[in-house]
Amino acid sequence: MTQPTPAEATEVPAGEADTKVPAYSWYALGVLVIVYVLNFVDRNIISILAEDIKADLGLRDDQIGFLYGTAFGVFYALFGIPLGKLADSWHRVRLMTAGLAIWSAFTALSGFAKNFTTLSVARIGVGVGEATASPSAYSLISDWFPKKMRATALAIYSSGLYIGGGISLLIGGAIVENWNQSFPTDAPLGLAGWQAAFIIVGLPGLLLAMLVFTLREPLRGQSEGIITPAPKDPFRGFFKELVAVIPPFTLIGAAQAGGRGIALNLAGAAIIGGIAYLMADLTGNAQQWGAVGVGYYAIFSWASTLKRRDEPTFSLIWGTPAFLSTILGYGMVAFMSYAASFWAAPYAIRILEEAPSTAGWWIGGPGAVAGFLGVIIGGRMADYLRERMPTGRLFVVAFGLVAAAPFLYIMFTTLDPTTFYIAAFMQSLCGSSALGAAAATTQDLVLPRMRGTATATFFLATTLVGLALGPYMAGQVSTMTDSLSTGGLSLLIAVPIGLVMLFIAYRTVPTAEATLLERARAAGEEV
Repeated sequence: MTQPTPAEATEVPAGEADTKVPAYSWYALGVLVIVYVLNFVDRNIISILAEDIKADLGLRDDQIGFLYGTAFGVFYALFGIPLGKLADSWHRVRLMTAGLAIWSAFTALSGFAKNFTTLSVARIGVGVGEATASPSAYSLISDWFPKKMRATALAIYSSGLYIGGGISLLIGGAIVENWNQSFPTDAPLGLAGWQAAFIIVGLPGLLLAMLVFTLREPLRGQSEGIITPAPKDPFRGFFKELVAVIPPFTLIGAAQAGGRGIALNLAGAAIIGGIAYLMADLTGNAQQWGAVGVGYYAIFSWASTLKRRDEPTFSLIWGTPAFLSTILGYGMVAFMSYAASFWAAPYAIRILEEAPSTAGWWIGGPGAVAGFLGVIIGGRMADYLRERMPTGRLFVVAFGLVAAAPFLYIMFTTLDPTTFYIAAFMQSLCGSSALGAAAATTQDLVLPRMRGTATATFFLATTLVGLALGPYMAGQVSTMTDSLSTGGLSLLIAVPIGLVMLFIAYRTVPTAEATLLERARAAGEEV
């Protein structure tokens, strides 16, 4: 088959942007889906390996939740901000290529971890590398596809999340079981089955990076006909964001605003640090709340300086209640979904006494299908409803929150494996439907040059709210009550909180979208 020419991807006339999708756009989207599949294989494989890691390294449920969620999620969120800025100004394909190589290498290095600390460091490296992927991909997709198809295209890309999450359980369960059976003693390099699994899934990413490198960069803003020239110094903004968000360099960024900026920054650090200390003392988990405290302080530092550094971007993101309520509403969906998908395999192995390969097969395979169907159907329905009402996509987000809750309850109360696997399938199907709708809503509320930063901010909700808190909270409650079932049920607190956020979004999104250019100009944007 002859591949489409690169010109098809980079020279779409503005008048045709809303009516024609070049074949190269679909080809490039397919490559990005494969990248995202591997992204979540590397991220999620720890779920099926959790029981072996816990036994081998002598860990508790809250520490396992920390490794999956917080150690990865906090640094994924923090570095997502400067890397999102870099995606707004530099070559997005090159950025994604470098990130893919980095996170794949750290996944493989996880296989050589011998204790909690070294595995935590490896998970942090995976998080930093993966922070390049979605800001680059969301921005590329928004240039390859017109606005009316954006939720569908982003949903197709996001299907990689569920496919990768499912495949990780299938592959991980098979590797760990076969390795341990083949090498009960004297294993190659002294590796346990869970260590071999990390190495085996990490190495292919280094090969995939070479394919990603061949993709052609589209013109920024081409889908709306708002062609945005590349900055002359693309790394200047990246380093400014890096200083603004990574402690202790945040004090340098604060100092640029004078004594008042430093005082505000230190006051925020004291308040956040005090809360983190109290939570650490209450739960007995200093690593969790230390990392979360660093994460929230860094975001506070970044947001408090963004207005001075880029007032239009600050206005359309942090100064827009519609944007914030949308990402927090979806953050509650992520809170439940991340935790349910992670703790499903340990629940099946520990409570239902299923073998890792069996649990991986019946959670991973159907889960991948459910997630794929849910995100595609949800994205298509979101576009359908958006054509009929400005808030149509938000109904899909709310559905993903509410409809998944009963199945989560069944998952963590049943003692019948068949019922559990059906409930896990339905929970994934419903929860996954919200992603494309939420992502497209955030992209519609900013200008093309801000999409990478907007994506990074969107992922703050899915990481610092969903990933860093959901899996850990279920593990902490499980540790305190000695009941993984109780830990899973504690996740239902996300439903009422999420509904409040989505109601605010419902009331504010139409006006925010209608006044987008007006508010950008008022903040100083030349558009």
